[in-house]
Amino acid sequence: MTLKADLSNLLLKHFGFNSFRENQFEIIESLVTGNDTLVIMPTGGGKSLCYQISALYMKGVAIIVSPLIALMKNQVDVMNALFEKKFVASVFNSTLSTTEKKNVKENILSGQTKLVYISPESFSRENNIKFFKDQIISFVAIDEAHCISEWGHDFRPDYRIISETCDKISTNLNKIALTATATPKVKDDIIKNLNLTNHKIFQSSFNRPNLFYEIRKKDSNIDKQIISYIKSNETKSGIIYCMSRKKVDQLSELLQINHIKALPYHAGLDSKIRSSNQDHFLMQNCDVIVATIAFGMGIDKPDIRYVIHYDISKSIESYYQETGRAGRDGGEGRCIAFYSYKDIERLEKFLSSKPVSEREQGLSLLEDVSAYCETSMSRRKYLLNYFGEDYDENNGLGNKMDDNSIDIKEKKEIKFNVLKVLSCIKELKENYKLKELVNYVAGIETTLIRSHKLFESELFGFGKSEGVVFWKSVLRKMVVEKLLVKNIESYGILKISDLGHKFINQPYSIMISIDNDFSIDDKIKIRQVDKNYVIDNVLINILKKERITLSNKHNLPPFAIFQDSSIEEMTHKYPTSIEQLSLINGVGEGKAKKFGESFINLISNHVKENKIENVQETVIKSTGTNSLTKLFIIQSVDKKLSIDEIASSRKISYENVLTELETIIFSGTKLDLTYLINEIFDEESVDELSDFFHELKSDSLDLVIKEFSEDYEADDLALFRLYFYSKHAS
Repeated sequence: MTLKADLSNLLLKHFGFNSFRENQFEIIESLVTGNDTLVIMPTGGGKSLCYQISALYMKGVAIIVSPLIALMKNQVDVMNALFEKKFVASVFNSTLSTTEKKNVKENILSGQTKLVYISPESFSRENNIKFFKDQIISFVAIDEAHCISEWGHDFRPDYRIISETCDKISTNLNKIALTATATPKVKDDIIKNLNLTNHKIFQSSFNRPNLFYEIRKKDSNIDKQIISYIKSNETKSGIIYCMSRKKVDQLSELLQINHIKALPYHAGLDSKIRSSNQDHFLMQNCDVIVATIAFGMGIDKPDIRYVIHYDISKSIESYYQETGRAGRDGGEGRCIAFYSYKDIERLEKFLSSKPVSEREQGLSLLEDVSAYCETSMSRRKYLLNYFGEDYDENNGLGNKMDDNSIDIKEKKEIKFNVLKVLSCIKELKENYKLKELVNYVAGIETTLIRSHKLFESELFGFGKSEGVVFWKSVLRKMVVEKLLVKNIESYGILKISDLGHKFINQPYSIMISIDNDFSIDDKIKIRQVDKNYVIDNVLINILKKERITLSNKHNLPPFAIFQDSSIEEMTHKYPTSIEQLSLINGVGEGKAKKFGESFINLISNHVKENKIENVQETVIKSTGTNSLTKLFIIQSVDKKLSIDEIASSRKISYENVLTELETIIFSGTKLDLTYLINEIFDEESVDELSDFFHELKSDSLDLVIKEFSEDYEADDLALFRLYFYSKHAS
């Protein structure tokens, strides 16, 4: 039989596939015939199968160097599930007991184990080297090989001594290096540091045409957007990436209390909990994993339908690899990242304490991330260009699969702007990075520009009128069009390419859309959105009429049933259950149960009669960031502390205490404020004010102050309002 026939039989017998995918046979052929091999293949392309079948075909045991314990465990479990015999694949790492390590060695000696997964740290230990020297080693596979390069996004120093360790075991060991992400610089680093000789390179396209890329502005609405998206994609599997362990814990808790099956995953959790949570996700006992970047590397779950970045990645490589975990089966894969330049600034600040080379490299990577998020060009074109691959945004596969490609902005001719920028770069001797050039052209005097006296140049500030966003767009376009080359080793200094020099002599038309501007104040924008929701005027009249009915029935002023602001919110969120009603601002569980039944019946009928669709805007339950303050105030009222004492203890103002009390009481919690009222008002005053509040038709404190301003202080009247409301309505 031929080699291809033998390998095809193994493929069908153990993996159930009739044919190899692109490049898989050629990669296996290269390895089993004695060549060092470098494989650059996107996530989901079938890298693992290349060394798995090679190990089964060849004599001896293959050593698989892998960076993460979770990755090893998953791949070993999947591999062993394919065979009747146990331990075809084994893990050999620090999590094993002495007895377990002994058993692994015995399985290798007996020939039962064909693949042994090991970390780079364990691989280089002398006792392990001694053991492997006495075995027949078919080859060494270096998974996630980008970790070997200091220019990569997951640099691991122990990867740098893998080649040395291989030589200690045998000078004739064949090596196969595999990665999903490698820029040209990282690829060169892998070849050099692993000392790959007579090597063959197999590089598949980085394009994942089934993935849809989208960048959203990160603002105070982010939790609501995420919960809304997940609930509209129920039962689908997804990963949400956060930068910190704290945020992972907070977000997973928030999702859970909003009835989403979510679990956390980060290095701070006990290893058994991490492993259990990963298994729950793989077995579809949970829909969402909220994780730090450690999760997902090599996880064999093909049906992840979305990857959400709560915090933006530190590099394009990380972003590409993390988004690549979606849609590995070729099906739907949505990649949503929330971006705020404040996150970039936070990461830049973190880098400030690093050594110079590490800091400059990190800043260069962050500039690329920022450019990707802000660009208005095809995101797929930008990504593929970053990895050195050309892409036709008009006809290429997946050309309509990103937000910029379906929401096309007006384009502008920049031929003469490009010529001007090239003149500047020549005058400045090709010594500056993109951000520095933008500041120079836009006439912004930074510390660097002042120290280099660049402001004295005639060209300084020639593009001031167009602004920073425009010139960023121009320079980024020039990089993508290969008129400029980013020098990685000098941390991103831009050089004019051969194409750039040709352009100077023979310029041609270049069109761009201006990049997205994420600098607008989030808070201002959110306030505008909140004020501009549409009120259902028909429904508001129905609900206010019902409020009057309940007001008369319970002998309470209308606002004591539900405030105007709460009723307005009901008319655009259309709550149709007690639970949904309780989440309306100013309602709470107690009042929803006490007064809500007739309201939800009226709303349900209105929705049905008018055929209103998508009625329930996502209303999220809060984990209560200020819950400790609220709890303290409730306990203080029980202890009959004064407002001043409460304010002093929590280091907040008197007015803030009243605001917190209002939130607590208007959400349905009953507080007895009688002791506070008795200190301020006599019995006659209490009766007079109570009668006035009973007659009020609206919850307007201004009306009360206007009526009694000569008799009482405004803060005292505000407190009495809360006392009255809590006593009669809660």
